[in-house]
Amino acid sequence: MKISYIILAMILVLIPAVILLLGGPDRSQEPGPEDAVPELIAYEGYASAVFAGGCFWGVEYFFEQQEGVIAAISGYTGGRTENPGYQDVSYQDTGHVEAVIVYYDAEVTDYRELAELFFEIHDPEQQDGQGPDIGDQYLSVIFYADEQERLIAQELIEILTGEGYDIATSVTPRAVFWPAEAYHQDYYAQKGSLPYCHVYTPRFP
Repeated sequence: MKISYIILAMILVLIPAVILLLGGPDRSQEPGPEDAVPELIAYEGYASAVFAGGCFWGVEYFFEQQEGVIAAISGYTGGRTENPGYQDVSYQDTGHVEAVIVYYDAEVTDYRELAELFFEIHDPEQQDGQGPDIGDQYLSVIFYADEQERLIAQELIEILTGEGYDIATSVTPRAVFWPAEAYHQDYYAQKGSLPYCHVYTPRFP
């Protein structure tokens, strides 16, 4: 019986490693007629923030767990082309990154708290992507809407740098946010699974 538990434990440990080696689940699903782009107008009136930290599935997942967050929507931003799709961003030189726009209740949470969470749910030191997802579309970026957000982002980077982190995250003005296809939204909730390359790692007191 003890040997069985040991074997089971080894299997549970190896599964995530195998997924990482294989590059994670297939993200190239072809959209169907039901894959309409979500409307952002439904969240007008709420404060919002935009973060890019690798595959948007994992970033979206963790932000949706945060108290005060109304919605987290996966999409593309920062590039040159209009209305890009997954295939465009993945295989063409669009300049876009996979990102998440977070709508939140400013009376429950605030931008600083969300920015801190952003640094704790991905590896802000990785320069070429995130985990097994390599490429410019997976870079770590904070998109600020105003000077206050920029200063908060820079302050958090300085704090982490002081703690010995070599931060690769760039801080840049917000651009048009293009929501991703429907099959990318709430991916882990739909699949009943957990992120394969994002984990929560406390970095702030």
